[in-house]
Amino acid sequence: MTLLTTPKQLARFCDSLKGAEVVTVDTEFMRERTYYSKLCLVQLAGPDAAAAIDPLAPGMDLGPLYALLADPNIIKVFHAARQDVEIFVNATGQVPAPLFDTQVAAMVCGFGEAASYETLSDKLAGVKIDKSSRFTDWAARPLTERQTTYALADVTHLRVVYEKLCALLEKSGRSDWMREEMAVLTNKATYVVEPQNVWKRLRLRADKPRLRAMVRELAAWRELEAQHLNIPRSRVLKDEPLMEIAHHAPATVEELARTRGLHASIAEGRQGKEILEAIARVKALPPDQYPPGEPRRASPKGTAAILDLLKVLLKQVSDEYGVASKLIATSDDLEAIAVEDEPGVKALTGWRRQLFGELALALKRGEIAVAVKNKKIVTLPAK
Repeated sequence: MTLLTTPKQLARFCDSLKGAEVVTVDTEFMRERTYYSKLCLVQLAGPDAAAAIDPLAPGMDLGPLYALLADPNIIKVFHAARQDVEIFVNATGQVPAPLFDTQVAAMVCGFGEAASYETLSDKLAGVKIDKSSRFTDWAARPLTERQTTYALADVTHLRVVYEKLCALLEKSGRSDWMREEMAVLTNKATYVVEPQNVWKRLRLRADKPRLRAMVRELAAWRELEAQHLNIPRSRVLKDEPLMEIAHHAPATVEELARTRGLHASIAEGRQGKEILEAIARVKALPPDQYPPGEPRRASPKGTAAILDLLKVLLKQVSDEYGVASKLIATSDDLEAIAVEDEPGVKALTGWRRQLFGELALALKRGEIAVAVKNKKIVTLPAK
C-alpha cells in the first residue's frame, strides 16, 4: 500500500513517472454538501508503481500532480472521466491532456452504453473488482488500509483495460472514431457552467416568453449563489419553489413569502431581496431580449411509423457493428431524421453518418427496406 501524504513524497513519485507513455488516474471525492466536488484522494499508476495521493494531508501541494497531468507526452487514462476531469479543470483551468476514457472506448468497441470498470476489468483484465467500499466517507481521516487498497484497484488494472481496448480499436479500424468521441471530453467548455444557460435543464410547465426569461434569471441567480456559498443548488432554492416564483413573479417580500417551499427567513433576508431584484430586472426587460424557445418540429402524418422503422434500423446497425446504439444516434436524432430531410444532428456527421446516417436517409427515401432473414433484422434494396 502506497499512500502519499507529503509534498516531497508526491514530487518524488511524479518525477518517477515523467518518462512514462501512459499513466492511469482516478479520484475519490465528496459532493453531497458542496457545489464543487471536494477532492479526497487521487490514485495514480505508472507502468511499475501505483500510489494514492492524499490532497487533504496537512501542507500537501498538488503542483507536481498538476504538472504531470499537463505533460503533453504522457497519455492520461481515466474511466468515466467527466467528473474527475471537472475537478482538475476547476483546480487548474486546464483539461488533462492527452486524455483517454476507457468507458468511451468501450462504447465504441461494443461493450454497451455505459460499461462499468468492474465489467471491463473482468472481461479484459480477468480481475474481479471488490466494490464493497464504494460508499465510504472519503473525507474522513485517517484512511484505512482497506480504503486505500480498494482505491488503488481502480488504477492498477486500468492499464490492462486500456491496452486491450486500444488493440480492439486498432483491429476494428475505429481509432479515428475514438478520437472524434473524445472531442467533447477534451473541450474545456464542457466543464464550464454558464449561469445564464442552466435554466435549460429545467422543465417549464408552459413555454411562454416572459416565463422563460424569469426562469433564466432566477436559475442564474441560484447558480451564482450556490457557487458563492459552495453548497448544492437545491440547498439554495429547490426547483419547485423556483418555478413557482417564476410563474407568479411576486413584487413584495410578503408575496414572495407566500411561495410554497420557501422559508420565510429567506424571503425576508438578503436572498429574498436578490430574488425580487431578479424578478424586477425581467419585468423591465424588453420582450425582444427574452430567451427564444425550442423550435417546434412539425410532425407530418406517418412520422411515428418512420420513427419506429429508424429504431429498428438503429438496432440492426448497432448489433451488426457492435457499437452502443446510444452512441450512434439519440432519440432526438431519430425524431429529427424522421421529420426532416437533412437535419443538423450528430447522427448525420462523421463515422455515424457512414455507419447509420446514410442508411437512415435511404430508408426514408424508400431505397432500402428492413426485413427479417434467418431470424435476424437485415437491410435489403427496395424493389
